[in-house]
Amino acid sequence: MRTFRLPDLGEGLQEAELVEWRVKPGEEIAVDQPLLAVETAKAVVEIPSPCAGRIERLFANAGDIIRVGAPLVEFEGQANDDAGTVVGAVESGANILREAPTSLGRSHGSVRVIPAARALARQLDVDLTMVTPSGADGVITPDDVRRVARVLSETEPAEPLRGPRRAMAQNMAFAQAEVAAATIMDDAIVDAWETGADVTIRLIRALVKGCEAEPGLNCWFESATLSRRILRKIDLGIAVDMPDGLFVPVLRDVGNRDPADLRRGLDRMRADVRERRIPPEELRGATITLSNFGTIAGRYAAPIVLPPTVAILGAGRIRAEVKARDGAPAVSHVLPLSLTFDHRVVSGGEAGRFLAAAISDLALPS
Repeated sequence: MRTFRLPDLGEGLQEAELVEWRVKPGEEIAVDQPLLAVETAKAVVEIPSPCAGRIERLFANAGDIIRVGAPLVEFEGQANDDAGTVVGAVESGANILREAPTSLGRSHGSVRVIPAARALARQLDVDLTMVTPSGADGVITPDDVRRVARVLSETEPAEPLRGPRRAMAQNMAFAQAEVAAATIMDDAIVDAWETGADVTIRLIRALVKGCEAEPGLNCWFESATLSRRILRKIDLGIAVDMPDGLFVPVLRDVGNRDPADLRRGLDRMRADVRERRIPPEELRGATITLSNFGTIAGRYAAPIVLPPTVAILGAGRIRAEVKARDGAPAVSHVLPLSLTFDHRVVSGGEAGRFLAAAISDLALPS
């Protein structure tokens, strides 16, 4: 028998969700014939068969979360195990999310649990990290566990995060742990804009002007070596809100494309995301990010910087506001901006000059 294991899918990803098998046990399959579809990095990817032969056994079911190196398929009549991956085990997403550590740790220090409370938590299926201790010196007691169990009994069943939402949770946790985030906010006056101006295209152009003023915000940071790589091209990640979660497809080389080309690229990109057919490579390699959350609601924000990038520009909802003009009050159209940057790499002065350049461009009529 030959066992084929989940290969390394790149970008440092260690797991994938099995979406659908393309084969069944007992079926004959050819080399490079589609074997299964998995979802990772917010895209559905087909994995081809590495060899020809008869399918003897499938090791996982649709919906399972599979670790890199875990067995996927056993082929009949093959004598060797698939090389090049690490030996692993199939684990479901629910089991991963509900696994209780032996010792608890929180950001403000460790939490102690008496044995009876730990045993009761296992019995009632309560995650001890959700329990607020009431015992002396911060000890979790059985009553604490029962209190949480009562609350959970009135909620919907636990829903393991999958697909894009799982990737979003992992990416945001990584970003919060890694980045020294700081945010600077200001307003752009956009009274000079023509009626029907394409807000997203104007924001992209302004972001490009910011990068021209301060190229250090269009870079990747290597935290292990404390090194930055300033990038010549601006490959812009565009935050896209979808019912399944947050997607950040990448619009390439935005500094060297005209507005019409950028609009066509944006429309195609959003259609691909909506239909879940966007290639994985179009979700990777952003050098800086734009979040136009004002299309939904909100004025200012502190968007999350995802390593290895060092900056994200957020745009709130345009509003009418009374501002001083030539010494007298007047109604202006105001576009609020929020720039979050990694303060390990970007100074406050650099962030301020980037934002000032973007605001100056947004003030122009076209």
